Amino acid sequence: MLSPLPMPTLSPARIWVTSCALLLSSGGVAHAQSRMYTCVDAKGNTIVRDRPIVECLDREQKQLGNTGIVRNTLPPSYTAEERAKVEAQRKAEEDQRSRVQEERRRERALMIRYPNQQVHDKERAEALAQVDEVIGAVHKRELALVTQRKDINTELEFYQGDVNKAPSWLKRKVEDNEKQMGVQKRFLEEQVQEKQRINARFDEELAKLRQLWLAAGGSRTGLSAAPSR
Repeated sequence: MLSPLPMPTLSPARIWVTSCALLLSSGGVAHAQSRMYTCVDAKGNTIVRDRPIVECLDREQKQLGNTGIVRNTLPPSYTAEERAKVEAQRKAEEDQRSRVQEERRRERALMIRYPNQQVHDKERAEALAQVDEVIGAVHKRELALVTQRKDINTELEFYQGDVNKAPSWLKRKVEDNEKQMGVQKRFLEEQVQEKQRINARFDEELAKLRQLWLAAGGSRTGLSAAPSR
């Protein structure tokens, strides 16, 4: 019967070196596993490597953990000029998103303010009525100035209707009357333009609202005849 082989005798130093080697080896495997990278290249191929992938420097790369779970995402690598372009594109996309969000906010506010066309028509009519009141006041002032000018002309008859022959106080009355007539004329033109702006705004709103009402179900459109202008 063969006797068992004797176990090799290891010195303490040998044991320490062997233990360190095993620790480093196991740590190196874990380290390598924790730094696996994957991406899909320009051709649609999925690549997995233990270091950043050259073929995917222009796109995102995912760093995987031991269990295959994504631990980190590496952004594309660019030159300074390329990074500037990417940043400009990112900013443009953010601005576009902000504009879309702001437009959605305005649309919601518009729907709350005008749940149907009757409400919208009523507000248009009220806005136009306010301008019409101002126009009416302007016309009254113009009539008063016309009457004043008739009285001035009566006084000018003593000077053969020649303003140059009239005294300074009468000349000032003529000049003031003409100045006031010019002011009222310009103010009246402004009010006419204001009515045009009001109608243009309400027309634009109504076109948008009809789309929103239709998208919301169509039952709230409450279409009515266009208001008089």
